Amino acid sequence: MPKALPIRVLICDDHRILSDAMAMLIGMESDLELVAEPFERAAPAIAAVAEFAPDVVLMDVELPGGTSGIEATRTITEQSPRTKVVVMSGSGDPDQVLVDAIGAGAAGFMPKTEAATKILGAVRAAASGESLLDSATLARVLRRVADARAVRQAVDRRTTRLTEREREILQRMSEGESNDDIAGSLFLSIHTVHTHVRNILVKLEVHSKLQAVALAVKAGVIIVKR
Repeated sequence: MPKALPIRVLICDDHRILSDAMAMLIGMESDLELVAEPFERAAPAIAAVAEFAPDVVLMDVELPGGTSGIEATRTITEQSPRTKVVVMSGSGDPDQVLVDAIGAGAAGFMPKTEAATKILGAVRAAASGESLLDSATLARVLRRVADARAVRQAVDRRTTRLTEREREILQRMSEGESNDDIAGSLFLSIHTVHTHVRNILVKLEVHSKLQAVALAVKAGVIIVKR
């Protein structure tokens, strides 16, 4: 069996001590590979994503140069849909950052206060298409998304494309279940679940599972359990 290719990572963070430390740790992991030296500003990072097509980007929220990490995330997910962005922040309201990150297409959010091993785990989870949030955080943030604003007609148009099975899988995703969990509880193969998740993202015109769940909550397609 051929050896699995490493997960290719790009870092964009203006805190050099943190970004250099993360770069060093990534260099020590056999299944991870840094595609370029860390970037401090959004514009060159966006250009590097176009050039190197990394699997995962670790993106700081607050960046110098006029373009925020949230804006950069939106650009990256639109221009390179296969690239997963993990947004990181060390200040402000983490739930609001997460709401904004989901809206921009991020695969998840990690506080900078987390241990390095958890951030590396987040890279691996994002690369595999899994949500990075525990069920309690996910439920809290989704309630905030649900109350944020009225559902637009465009959202309704997208959600009407979903089959009953896809809606059921979306509901389970909103409760924090992984693809493996869903496969086991619905007696489906993991390949079938992956196919359903891929179809859900295509139909909803989104780039991550978190974004799909948030959009479905806004549309009232799934129920956020209190």
